[in-house]
Amino acid sequence: MRLLVVLGCLLAGCLAQGPQPCTSPPLLTGKLSVLTQNEKLSAYAKYLYDALGERMRFYEIGTYDNKSFTYDALLLYKQAVMYEIHDHNKTCKKLPLKGEFHPMKVPDDASLLGQVVLGSSSGPGQGVLVNTWAGELPESGGKYMATVTEFGCIPVSSFVHTEKFGWVVSSLFDNTIGITDPDLLNPPSFCLDKVSESDGEAVDFLSLFQKMR
Repeated sequence: MRLLVVLGCLLAGCLAQGPQPCTSPPLLTGKLSVLTQNEKLSAYAKYLYDALGERMRFYEIGTYDNKSFTYDALLLYKQAVMYEIHDHNKTCKKLPLKGEFHPMKVPDDASLLGQVVLGSSSGPGQGVLVNTWAGELPESGGKYMATVTEFGCIPVSSFVHTEKFGWVVSSLFDNTIGITDPDLLNPPSFCLDKVSESDGEAVDFLSLFQKMR
């Protein structure tokens, strides 16, 4: 009887604790869409994410200032370089990459806005439980709002406010844990043979989207 009471207290404590900030799986593959408040950028991409090696790759199509683009970018944060990959003619451009790698996670100081079910809670498998968090970006002073699944901390959407674009809205879907072909997060062999060094301004994650035009 005493054991049941102890277990009941522990369970009640866990339930009362509520959602907690979390970190997404270190290896993810998925798709995302990006829209900006000023309507300058609209994009759709397949992404690969490696938090262990601090690497990301985007295969993207979209429009910027009413001009269509396709883009293939490999970001290597440990080496502080980005490869702009042109598979059609087997060439690459190597660019300096500034800024630190930011893993997909809910910061410890984020504030919980609420917990909801996407879809329906009427029956098993009809919906998914998600948590929405908000906070401020320490680098820019901007604001963000992020939604992740309660179980697994899989990213669902994010809203980030920037001075240039206003609100940048990202929706993530078809996410799978793991990367089936890790070689895609290394520069292609032809990059090492036909790479042009750029002495231009270093890019960061947000300015990367500005280059996609």
